[in-house]
Order: sequence, then structure tokens, then C-alpha cells
Amino acid sequence: MFEVLLPSIRSPQDIKHLNFAALDRLAGEIREQIVSTLSQNGGHLASNLGVVELTIALHRVFDSPNDKIVWDVGHQCYAHKLLTGRYETFSSLRQSGGIAGFPKLSESPHDSFNTGHASTAISAALGMLAAEKITGGSRRLAAVIGDGALSGGLAYEALSHAGQLQLPLVLILNDNKMSIGPNLGGISKYLSRLSMKARYQKFRRTVDTIVSKIPFIGEFLFMIMQRLKRAIKVVFYTDNFFVELGFEYVGPIEGHNLRQLIKVIRDAKNLNKAVVIHVITKKGKGYAFAEDDPKNYHGVPAFHIAQGVKNSYIRTFTQIFGSALVEAGRRDKRLVAICAAMEEGTGLSSFREEFPERFFDVGIAEEHAVTFAAGLAAQGLRPVVAIYSTFMQRSVDQVIHDVCLQKLPVIFALDRSGLVSDDGETHQGIYDISLFRSSPNMTILAPAAEEELVQMLYWALENPGPLIIRYPKAASPIGDPAFSLPIEMGRGVWIGRSEHLPQGTGRQPLCIMFTGSLFSQLIGAADILEARGMAAALYNLRFLKPVDEDHLTEIMNNYENVILAEEGSRRGGFGEYLSELSLRRGCSCRLLLLAVEENFDALGKREELLERNRLDAQAIAEEALKLLEGTEEMLTPLSKLRVNKG
Repeated sequence: MFEVLLPSIRSPQDIKHLNFAALDRLAGEIREQIVSTLSQNGGHLASNLGVVELTIALHRVFDSPNDKIVWDVGHQCYAHKLLTGRYETFSSLRQSGGIAGFPKLSESPHDSFNTGHASTAISAALGMLAAEKITGGSRRLAAVIGDGALSGGLAYEALSHAGQLQLPLVLILNDNKMSIGPNLGGISKYLSRLSMKARYQKFRRTVDTIVSKIPFIGEFLFMIMQRLKRAIKVVFYTDNFFVELGFEYVGPIEGHNLRQLIKVIRDAKNLNKAVVIHVITKKGKGYAFAEDDPKNYHGVPAFHIAQGVKNSYIRTFTQIFGSALVEAGRRDKRLVAICAAMEEGTGLSSFREEFPERFFDVGIAEEHAVTFAAGLAAQGLRPVVAIYSTFMQRSVDQVIHDVCLQKLPVIFALDRSGLVSDDGETHQGIYDISLFRSSPNMTILAPAAEEELVQMLYWALENPGPLIIRYPKAASPIGDPAFSLPIEMGRGVWIGRSEHLPQGTGRQPLCIMFTGSLFSQLIGAADILEARGMAAALYNLRFLKPVDEDHLTEIMNNYENVILAEEGSRRGGFGEYLSELSLRRGCSCRLLLLAVEENFDALGKREELLERNRLDAQAIAEEALKLLEGTEEMLTPLSKLRVNKG
């Protein structure tokens, strides 16, 4: 019986003395640990199972943390974390107070760069290498990038610059034929051609081995062979994009063969020039469910190892949006749907199946998605761009320059807006309000529940300009009659039992305004206040831009105290606008803003993140009571921004 190896691995140094049989066993143990942990915590499964041998090979060759390894799509770092001293804490992966699911500088010296969004690693690694040259350092760097990430423009900009600088970057191209969904477009087809044309690389490795064994004249012959190899490239590899940019190209090689991986990576490190190593891996390797269905096992909730992931019957905002878009597509042949390698995650699979000619997955290229949509809109179509809020940050210039300034009717469905479970600070959707409220001609809507999201989508398709619908990664409430009320430009609606009291009854004590995603929390807060004998009017803003300022001013003047609860950044958010409006219009209420702090612990479930930012039902009720009781000194730092004109 073999001794279990993984618990004894405290650093990459511990794998450098292991023989290949032991390394193969270690790879199996790492896979078992990843599957076991993710069955409890959820996480990115298929992609991590696919890079286990590659991770072992990199740490066998490179001397981390002195040498640096930059993971492009950071969610592939689980094996890396297990090999760099985090085995004992791995069970806390993606949990509150635990280790992050992405590389994190503050967590370990082995995490050389924080990477949450794709296509960034080549730029970052190149900058780090340039710094080494300037400072006289000798550290070596490897960047690992997936084939899907090469659909992002930033990767090409970095590749071009790397060829110009000719620094000794070892670039690992992890080709698993998928990003999150199957890869589309020219780069995927090109890599497939390279995968089928291995004759040159096989010949090259054979010749190098023979020449290196010749005594005395081996070095001279090697120089001659370099010229011969260039000639062979012309014959066999006339279209190698990486070679044209100035890289040495090695591959494709089998990404689960440790012996070959270690040899090739070591040779590339010693070459002292820019090298691309093209590695073919299998996503989901070692876990049958993930191998058979890597798309649906990309990101998983907790699951039963023997049974796999079971479907959830809870209706989420994403599912509601996807269903509504299919129905809208049946009504309007002008409607076109666009995503950026997130077909399943944004709920567009059904639309693609029913209207394949009107569906476009542009790959991990959010900037292109936006301007492509602008071109469609300029020709009279009605494009809907479905992208996670955090990834829309990449496209601010395109939204302003190509869509808003031209007043083009592009609809942006921003999924995962607000606080997001498990993935940490890089994936929080809290900045879209701040970023896009200042965009000219933009309309921003925030639905509170299922009926309202559907109604807003249909209303948006009749809107003549650019529009954002932002909604959270959460189950959708249903059934409130207020959501069936017609949409009036710039106005929200009163919710349920807390309807606006009629005129003539005097100023009322409390109104709580909220962005739609916090509807459930506000209902809970109202219940708590009602149990304490205090009533709160709840106002669902619906519109975050434009706003009927006369209407909003009238509401604030009808109440002694107004609270805004906003699931977005306090800095630059709707609350700051509301406080400015209150000052500008001379409103007589006391205004209290509850929103997300600039710096906060972002790891945990959405419910935990809401609680930490005082946006859960209990905290909102507590803040309301403090405001009503006039105990201002008890207000939390989060709540200090307020206006008192009365």
C-alpha cells in the first residue's frame, strides 16, 4: 500500500525529488481532493481537473516563489494552491474566512498576480519580466493562458509586444477546446490545425536529441540545425501565428504526460527566449461526469460525488431572463442575442437553440460584443447583450463611445449585478451603477422580481436608446401585485402593505427606497419594524436613470426620514446622486444611505456579504430604528453619509 503523498506537500520544493511514479500518484490525489472539496463547497471543477499534470510540471521546473507563475483564468489555480502550502486550509476554499478560488497576492507569496478576468496573464507576466530586466533580476516567468482566453483582444496586444521585447517568457497555451462553453471563431480553428500538424515538432525534438549527443561538435552542429529547422518551418508550418510574432513554438504536446511536460517546460525555460508551449488537455480529467459534460461542470454548486450535479428547480433571475428573451424573440424578428463565452451562465441556451441565426457568442471579447451590437443596432436590429456585471467593466469605453453617444438601442442584460457568492472581489457586480449612470443617453432599470423583469425587457425593446437591466445571481421573488403596474419613465412603485399614505395626513416617519435586488431583504426589514410597532413605506425605485426628480423630491418631502438601500458601491452610486438631489432641492428629510463599502471582505455567500455590508433585513431594520429614535451617534460608519435639512 502506497503512502498518501498530498498531505506532506508543504511547498513546491517537496515535489522536486519525487520520481515519476510518485508524481502520477500525486496527480490522482490532487484530483480526488479537488472533487471532494468541491462536492462540499462548489467551485470551478472541470477546468481544474484538466490542469493537474501541467501544474505539477510547472512547479517541478520553476522555482516558486522566486520564479513566478501567472494563471490567466485564475479559477484554474486549485492544484497550484494544493502544491503551495494550502492543503490544510483547502477545505475552506471559497468559504467565508477561507482561501480564495483565485490567485491572491495577500494569501501566498506563490500567488504572483491577482487574476479573475481572462486574457490578462501575458500582459502581467511581460510587465514583471520587463521589471526584472530593468532591476537586474534573474527570475523566470511562466504564464498559463487558455485557448478560450485568446479570443480576448488584450491577449493579442500582449503577444505583439512580447514578440517585440523578446524577453524569456514561457507561455503555456492550455488548449482544451473550450473556454466555458465550446470555443468559437478563428483562433479555435487555427489551434485545431496546429494540433493536427505535429510533424514538424516531432522531427525537431528527434533532431535536437541526436545533435545533443554528438561529442565535441554538438554545439557547432546545433547552430547549423537551427537554420535547417527554420527551413523546415517554411515547408511544414507556413501559418504559425506565434512564430511570426517572434516566439519559439513547441507543440502540440499531450497535457497529461508528466514526463514529456517536464522535459519540454525545462527546455523552454533554458532557451532564454520567448516560447509558446502548446499543451492539449482534457477538461474534467479524472471525474467521469465532468469529462462527459465539461460545460455544465465548469462551475458547480455542492454536489454528490457518486451522482453528480443535480438540477435546481429554483427560478433565478437568469432563467427568467432567458425564458422571456425567447418569447420576445418569437414576437420580434429584429431581436438578436449576444454573449461573451457565457451562453449557459447568462441563460441564452434556449434562445440559441430556437434562433441560431440570431445568436452570437463572440468568445471572451466583451469590448467586441458591445461594438458588434452597436453595428447591429445601427442597421435596425434590436441587440440584447447578456454579460456579467463584473465583465462589463472591460467595455466602458465601447458603451460610451459606440453605443451611448450614438443613442443606439442596445439592451445590456447585466447578470450577477450586486454582491456575488464565492468568487471574491474580482467578481463582485457592485460598480455598474457608478460606471454607467454617467453614460450619456443611458437608461438603467433594476427589477425586483420575476414579473417586473419580464415587463422591463418588453418595455426596453420599445425604448429608442441604450438601456441596462441589472439583476442579481439569486432566486427571484414572485407574486407581488406592484410588479404588474405599468412602467412610467423615471418612476418607481410602492410595494405591498407599505403603500404611500394619502395626502393630508401629515409627514410620515419613514420611507425606505431600494434597488430592486434587495426586495426580499426590505420585506424582511419591514416585518421586523412592524413587529416593533413601526411602519415603513417601501419604494421600489425601478429607474436608476433617468429619474423623475420632481416626483422623487415630493416623496422625500413627505417623510421625516428616508433610507436608501442600494446593492452597489456607495462611491459614485445612486445614493450619492440622491443626497445631491436632496441638497439641491432643499429636501427637509433626514437621509440615510446604506450601500456597499469600498473595501470589504468579498469572500462568502451573497447572504453573508449582504450582512457584512449592513444590507440584510436585520441590519436595515436596526439602522431604521436608530434613525427613528434619533440615536445618530450609534449609526455605523457605513451609514454616515446623510443629509439633515429639517
